[in-house]
Amino acid sequence: MASFYRLSIATSCLSGSLEDKLAAVAAARFHGIELAASDLVAASWSPGRIRQECARRGLTIDAFQPFPDVEAVPPQIFAANLRRAERTFDVLEELGARTLLVGSSMAADAVDDDDLAAEQLHELATRAAGRGLRIAYEPQAWGRFVTTYAHAWRVVRRAAHPALGLCLDSFHVLARDEPAGIRVIPGDKIFHLQLADAPRLTMDVLEGGRHHRLFPGLGSFDLATFLAHTLSTGYDGPLSLDVLNDVYRQADPRHTAIDGMRSLLALRETAAGVTPPPARARLRSGGLPPAPELGGIVFTEIAVDEISGPAVARALSALGFVHTGQHRSKSVQLWQQAEARILLNFAAQRTVTPGTASICALAVESADPDASTRRAEQLLAPVLPRLRAPEEAELTSIAAPDGTAVFLVRTGPERESWIQDFRPVAAPDGSTAGITATDHLSLTDEVDDFDDAALFYRVVLGLRAGATTEITAPFGLIRTRAAADPGHRVRITLNTAPLRRGDWAPAVPSPQHVAFRTGDALACAAAMRALGAPLLAIPDNYYDDLAVRLDLAPEFVAALRAHSVLYDRDETGGYLHFYTEMLGSRVFFAVVQRVDGYAGYGGPVSAPVRMAAHRERRLVTLRDSSASTPVRHDFSLAHLTALSLSPPELVDAAAEAGYRYVGLRLTRVTPQEPHYPLATDPALLRTTQLRLAATGIEVLDIELARISPDDDPRDLQRFLDVGAELGARHVIAQLPDPDRNRKIDRFARLCEMARPLGLTVDLEFPSWTETPDLNAAVRVLRAADQPNAGILVDLLHFARSGSSLADLRQLPAEWFHFAHVCDAPPVVPATNEGLIHTARFERLFPGEGGIDVHGILDALPPGLPYALEIPRATLVAQVGGKEHARRAITATRKYLAI
Repeated sequence: MASFYRLSIATSCLSGSLEDKLAAVAAARFHGIELAASDLVAASWSPGRIRQECARRGLTIDAFQPFPDVEAVPPQIFAANLRRAERTFDVLEELGARTLLVGSSMAADAVDDDDLAAEQLHELATRAAGRGLRIAYEPQAWGRFVTTYAHAWRVVRRAAHPALGLCLDSFHVLARDEPAGIRVIPGDKIFHLQLADAPRLTMDVLEGGRHHRLFPGLGSFDLATFLAHTLSTGYDGPLSLDVLNDVYRQADPRHTAIDGMRSLLALRETAAGVTPPPARARLRSGGLPPAPELGGIVFTEIAVDEISGPAVARALSALGFVHTGQHRSKSVQLWQQAEARILLNFAAQRTVTPGTASICALAVESADPDASTRRAEQLLAPVLPRLRAPEEAELTSIAAPDGTAVFLVRTGPERESWIQDFRPVAAPDGSTAGITATDHLSLTDEVDDFDDAALFYRVVLGLRAGATTEITAPFGLIRTRAAADPGHRVRITLNTAPLRRGDWAPAVPSPQHVAFRTGDALACAAAMRALGAPLLAIPDNYYDDLAVRLDLAPEFVAALRAHSVLYDRDETGGYLHFYTEMLGSRVFFAVVQRVDGYAGYGGPVSAPVRMAAHRERRLVTLRDSSASTPVRHDFSLAHLTALSLSPPELVDAAAEAGYRYVGLRLTRVTPQEPHYPLATDPALLRTTQLRLAATGIEVLDIELARISPDDDPRDLQRFLDVGAELGARHVIAQLPDPDRNRKIDRFARLCEMARPLGLTVDLEFPSWTETPDLNAAVRVLRAADQPNAGILVDLLHFARSGSSLADLRQLPAEWFHFAHVCDAPPVVPATNEGLIHTARFERLFPGEGGIDVHGILDALPPGLPYALEIPRATLVAQVGGKEHARRAITATRKYLAI
């Protein structure tokens, strides 16, 4: 008997091909799989090859499923079922699987006859035993006659065959029955165990079971007790996830598999508390470090820019906050009032739409940050590397699914050590507007990420998640779920709009807010209004309804109305809360007062009222703003601009300077230049991915797919795969090949290879190559006729090649995905060597040279990302690659007035 229970997952839980699924399952550290017949049928691999591929990844095939509609059927149908079974047994032997899952019959020809069912299952088990196989009979909640485990157990006992046992699926059991009776079943007659959660079922059980199952801990089932009852029988097989969910089966299988593993580890941890020995010891074997006690939210960090930052700062000042510190090495401000702290990060650590503020990090007190980190690592949550100056505090942070950094700050005397990283700007004057601390954070996710985020905060941080509730809001249904630590010192609410369609104004992408705590909301609102805080006005109709709905004293309702304070009450106490207007298009603040143990967040009425008021105010703001909004251009830092920086360093440089993207050079173009082997160095690739996740920087493009006469596009497959792993969107290609037909054919082949990976192939035309100008590039694209082909206009190459602006304006807009922006000296070198030297070492910032920068950019489609490719060897040697990158974007923004 192993010292631990093996963890398995059904391939039907995941999206993708079987190869995708196996890679995801192995990466999530599962021990085995249940192979779904549909995945076998769709696979290009033979059963023997599937067995080999599983073994190569350290996976076993624990079961094969499903094999439906076998028992209690007429003789001629059963004979056909046996022939079908023999062929399936052949497959199991090739797969190396031992267990076949047989679901209780739904066949129209089946009859309600337990004796016949037992007789036929006995015959099936006899044939299986002759092959060294066994049959796990699974009662399905939607079966025609056998719908409960008690009924299925009666049939199995009557069949009395050693190769016939039960498969217990928590969904089928808990949707129909109480699990306590499982304890009387001998453990050696439970051949397989499947685990799935589900929301409280208000729909048809078949609909729920096939489309809406959830990973353990995300639904309403008591899976810990179910598992404890099953393991108390002596069951010794794998703990297997069988979760059919439409969202999971469309999501990235890697993310889904990780969520599944997290849910299983958390269930194992919870069930250990209610499972008798010796199963308890096996559940705890190799288990998670316990989630340390949390002490509260230490700070919330908001990413801002030069537009949103001042607006948020003005609002904080009017809420009674004081700008008390400036980070010693980063563009981060500390704002404080009592124990409530906000960091405003102007360093563009995340991708922020201009004028938008976004919560990018939070810090929580942990009694043991090291244990919290170990727990996070075992739960496959990335621990983020953090760049810090020598004397700065060493803070650990982990990445939430949406990229938010969660810092872990030690409780006790060391709690405030991080504040020493801030140079004092102003001391708090001792007066406040009444805020005492941070009460909770409210975050909004896309529906695909809602369960992912809830699972992360519940499992990784050890928060207890409440039930998912639904709110009928002005813009449609809102689904919300709250999570808090046992002491209610750390509270986070998660929201999603599951049925959101379209993008009608005023679009507020994933709104977020920070709620501060006060002991007197009415006095706090009065003080803040006097300071000029942009508090949200609530309509009178709300208060007229409130007075009747809760039978409140008229003078109390009048006070609430006067200060636009909302109110809710439950059996424990009351909740006063008010809000600011939307700040930076996405973030706003709330102030809340909890009375007599109230633990909710305002009830089902206040959220729709607040959302309608926010929308009305947003419309006024949009009407008052200038009608002519400039076209937005995001910036990318091309690797050639700072080729001395490794990919992780380039990402950090881009984040600190305010770029949204980077371009990464995966291949060496010249023997003299540095080479960063992302395609062959897993450690470098992983570090780069971590820095991308930590900063929010995205990879715009990879380079260089340079196809000369002796190059085969197939040799670039790993190059393309790594680009996809990095999240790149485009591939830069060059065609230094004089044979027109050959280069067209190879370019088309490269496009075909890149298309399944979501990559475009953008043809660049340096003037010294055999594809030397715009017209030559156009001829290649038209002849190749590939939907993901594009043209990359590099301003230097365009100008040096003598290409025509008139021709450029006539080309299809969909051919262009980004542009390389730079300037160059007015004098054009007379030789190819001179052209190449300028291109690689002596470009200039826009406006400093002789290129018609505005003219070329104006001829391109609006809104393209601008990739700054401005190598300046002398300047880089003087100031370093990071400072050069900062100067490049600053000069470009100034010249282009962006």
